[in-house]
Amino acid sequence: MSKLNARHVYTSESVSEGHPDKVADAISDAVLDACLALDPMARVACETACGKNLVVNLGEITCRGFETLDTRAIARDVIARIGYDDPAEGFCHQDFTYVNNLHAQSPDINQGVDRDDPEEQGAGDQGMMYGYATDETPEGLPLPLVCANRLLRRLAALRHGGDIPWLRPDAKAQVSVLYDGGRPTAITAVVCSHQTRDVPEARIRATLLDVIRETLSPSGLLTPDTVFHINPTGRFVIGGPAGDSGLTGRKIIVDTYGGVGSHGGGAFSGKDPSKVDRSAAYYARYVARNIVAAGLASKCEIQLAYAIGLPQPMSVNVSTYGTGKVPEERIADFLLHGGLFDFRPAAIIRALGLNRPTWRYSECCAYGHFGRPNVPWERIDLADALREALL
Repeated sequence: MSKLNARHVYTSESVSEGHPDKVADAISDAVLDACLALDPMARVACETACGKNLVVNLGEITCRGFETLDTRAIARDVIARIGYDDPAEGFCHQDFTYVNNLHAQSPDINQGVDRDDPEEQGAGDQGMMYGYATDETPEGLPLPLVCANRLLRRLAALRHGGDIPWLRPDAKAQVSVLYDGGRPTAITAVVCSHQTRDVPEARIRATLLDVIRETLSPSGLLTPDTVFHINPTGRFVIGGPAGDSGLTGRKIIVDTYGGVGSHGGGAFSGKDPSKVDRSAAYYARYVARNIVAAGLASKCEIQLAYAIGLPQPMSVNVSTYGTGKVPEERIADFLLHGGLFDFRPAAIIRALGLNRPTWRYSECCAYGHFGRPNVPWERIDLADALREALL
C-alpha cells in the first residue's frame, strides 16, 4: 500500500489446505515436524511435488534416526487429514505413487552453519527477510488477508464437519477492500472459487453466498454495492493435485502479508529453523508486531539481510510508512544495540523455541503463518519495554 492516505482498493488472496501447493507445503512441514521430534538439531530442506495420483519428496535431510521415518506414511496421513478420500477424483490418500529422493545435507552448506561455539551458528543461507505488522486488525495483519483467511477457514470447518457435504478440499478466496485515509472502509468485492462435487451451480452459489455473508458481516464492511463472484468459471469439480500440480513454496504471498509490504522471495515450508528464510522472517514479524503493539507506529516493516555462514545480519532496516512516533533510525539503532533483540540465528531459534516447537509447523502452513494465537512469533511480550525505552 504505497499511498498510505490515498483512497484506493487493495486485494489479498488466500488458498485452502487442499490447494495443490498447500498439499505440498503440508507434506514438507510434516516431514520437518517428524525430524525435529527425533532430533532438534536436524537439518531439513524437504521439497514436495504432487500431481495426479503422485507425490514426490526430494531435498536434503540430516537427522538422527531418519531411517526410522516412513515418509510415504507421513504424506498419506497429511492427504487424509486434508480430506482427499475419493480415488475417483484422481488424488487420494489410499492410493498414490510415491517417490522418495531425499538425501543428506551438503557438507559445503553444513560447514558454514554448525560451529564449535553454538551461539555463533551461521545463517543457513543468504538473502533478505521481511516482517510486517499493522494495527488495522487484532491479528496485526492487513484486513483483506484476514478476511480471505477467515472465509476459507470457515468453509473448511463446514466441509470437515459435514455441514456442506458436497464441498471438496481445493479452494481460493480473494477479498478487495476500499481504504480511505489509510483505514479500511468497505469490502468492494469477494471472489470465492471452491471445488465441489457435481451439484447444480445455483445451489453452490446460494450456499456459498450465505457463508460469505455470515463470515464477513461482522467486519461491518459489506455494503449493498459489494460484488460477489462465486465459482466464476461455472464449474469446479476437477481440483486438487489431479487438476493442477503442486509444489512446496509457491504461495509465499499467501503465507505472509497478502502482498502488503515487501518479500525477500524465500519460502518457509520444509525448512528447519537454521534456514533464515524461515526463522529470520518469523523473528522480523515478532519485532514488527511488538513495535506496533508498543504504539511506536501504526504500521511497521522490518528488513533483515544475511550472508550464508555468518551469524550477524548484514543490515536491519525499519520502515513505518510515515506512521512512526519515533524516527526510524532511532528504532533501528535500539533494535541492534538496546539488548532486547538478538538477530543471530542461534539466538532467534532459542528465543522462539523453533527447534523444539510446542506447535506443529504443518499446522501453520495453510491460511498464513502469521496472526495465529499459539505460536511464539506472535507474542507481544516486549511491547512495554519498547515503549519505555523509546517513547
